[in-house]
Amino acid sequence: MLVDRSAGVQQTLAEVAERVKGGGRISTAEARLLWEHASDEELRRMAGMVRARFHAPKKATYMVMRIINYTNVCVAQCDYCAFYVLPNQAGGYVLSREDVFAKVDELLKLGGDLVSFNGGFNPRLPLHFYADLFAAVRERYGDRVEFYALTIAEFMFLADRAGLSYHQAAAAMRDAGVHWITGGGSEILTEDFRKRHAKFKYTVAQYFQAQRAIVETGMRTTATMVIGFDETLDERLEHLERTRAFQDECLEDDWDGLFSFLCWTYKPYGTALGGMEITPREYWRHIALCRIYLDNVKHMRTSVLTLNEDAFRALEYGANDFDLPVEDEVTQKAGATIDLDLEKLLEVPRAMGYEVEYRHAERPPALAAA
Repeated sequence: MLVDRSAGVQQTLAEVAERVKGGGRISTAEARLLWEHASDEELRRMAGMVRARFHAPKKATYMVMRIINYTNVCVAQCDYCAFYVLPNQAGGYVLSREDVFAKVDELLKLGGDLVSFNGGFNPRLPLHFYADLFAAVRERYGDRVEFYALTIAEFMFLADRAGLSYHQAAAAMRDAGVHWITGGGSEILTEDFRKRHAKFKYTVAQYFQAQRAIVETGMRTTATMVIGFDETLDERLEHLERTRAFQDECLEDDWDGLFSFLCWTYKPYGTALGGMEITPREYWRHIALCRIYLDNVKHMRTSVLTLNEDAFRALEYGANDFDLPVEDEVTQKAGATIDLDLEKLLEVPRAMGYEVEYRHAERPPALAAA
């Protein structure tokens, strides 16, 4: 970064900044230029311009949520995961419905109302396990709790195991009371990355096919990204390029598409891949680049789960939304720490001059009358 500030580079940066100021879109080549040559302040300023198209400058929203890891049995064997055990290995579990309810009840007592289910590829759990669980949660809690049912990666696995098309599986989830299936399991959306680290996961093309089916079934979805493995700049940019193109296609076809984009950082502890964590500064710069490039996604979310208080600085780099997690076994196993003093955490963005407002996960418009 910042290895060349020649007159030509300086002029190009100025032209890009002027186009962003006028509401224009940057190319992938220009995103590369920004990453390699723009200063932190230049990235902050341009990201702020894009953020201001959607949100008031000094306002941010947040949620209090719990990630319920309903099983730790998984056959995907991703080398960046410290959480999973294989079938028949010691320590494997599947939570009972009562266990799930107890965790949701605890979340409500803490003032939260969003649950995210995450459990990997457990070959012993059939489709009806998920449908019955989600229907039971919806029946018990109604609209007092919203839940992100599965990641796209898990959704693809259960559809495949059930012998259903993605549209059929999405309809089954919707009919069980599911409103959201998130973009989790994307990590870095390039085929090379998946071959290196998650060879038993589905292809990038299949990922977007499944996400399209979720959207077309009337549910909501999100985009996610994880950085800090061994991915190259080319791979990061390809991920963003594919995400923006998918959102363009959704909007052109009058679908809501991606509600938000969440990026978090890889935690290497206890994983087969290992490695070192990236610096907060690299994360902030990446959030800014994402905000500038993803000009068709309204909400840019920063990760308190993996960066703790450092995550709030990303609000100055284009983020507008965050969640305060009370549990996520997957990332905690890999080294994440969770602070349950939620008021203390909220004082950090407030001290930065932000007005923070609680955001409830809304029912998708297509299902609002259901």
